Amino acid sequence: MKFTGTDSYVATEDLMVAVNAAITLQRPLLVKGEPGTGKTMLAIEVANAIAAPLIEWHIKSTTKAQHGLYEYDAVSRLRDSQLGDERVHDIANYIIHGKLWEAFESKERPVLLIDEIDKADIEFPNDLLLELDRMEFFVYETKRTIQSVHRPIVFITSNNEKELPDAFLRRCFFHYIRFPDRETMEQIVDVHYPGLKRNLLSEALNIFFEIREVPGLKKKPSTSELLDWIKLLVADDISPEVLRSRDMKTLIPPLHGALLKNEQDVHMFERLAFMARRESGI
Repeated sequence: MKFTGTDSYVATEDLMVAVNAAITLQRPLLVKGEPGTGKTMLAIEVANAIAAPLIEWHIKSTTKAQHGLYEYDAVSRLRDSQLGDERVHDIANYIIHGKLWEAFESKERPVLLIDEIDKADIEFPNDLLLELDRMEFFVYETKRTIQSVHRPIVFITSNNEKELPDAFLRRCFFHYIRFPDRETMEQIVDVHYPGLKRNLLSEALNIFFEIREVPGLKKKPSTSELLDWIKLLVADDISPEVLRSRDMKTLIPPLHGALLKNEQDVHMFERLAFMARRESGI
């Protein structure tokens, strides 16, 4: 079972090596990289490529490790007891299965995505160490041990908002998705827009990479934002000549709202355009 990319996901050689190494070692693959570089999509595409069921656990700031194992719904049990429901005599009726439980009991070897782990409390990764190591956990309410039928292929993504504990990092295979170079970006765009005119693609990429190189930019546009921008260029029938024009009055690219996502960056480009017009006497 080797991952070699898919028709809809351009994977670099080092990324394919990392995925296959993690599968061989049976360790979680911790994937970091800029937002929008395809970290989440990687797990989805690997699941599609190897025809494995995908289980997604999207982490929030309020998520606890216990949520991934199970939760005991005491409120529902109390309500049912007041109503005289016979279900209250079996506590198992009130155990809500978490995503790890679902992955452990999957009839086929699943791909488990733990998405944006750094959003949770700092203790969250440590609280999962034992379960990810042994692939089992104990349910105290029913006195039952849940063991994995097939060890899941685990993908963990992080946007580097928090440092992860060393003990957790030791148990993972790590890969950082570097931002795609121009050649790789062309391949990515071709996957999504196979009929795109080459001169439009060339001019769009020129502007895109120029924006990313502007010093002081608060948020650099990502791959997903480039794809959105190109979709708008095509929909509005923006010609390559419009993009190629370096008229100082139109220094900010058309439909820039797809690329610049905060007012500070927009204002900075407006100031640059104003300064450029003054220097050129326009």
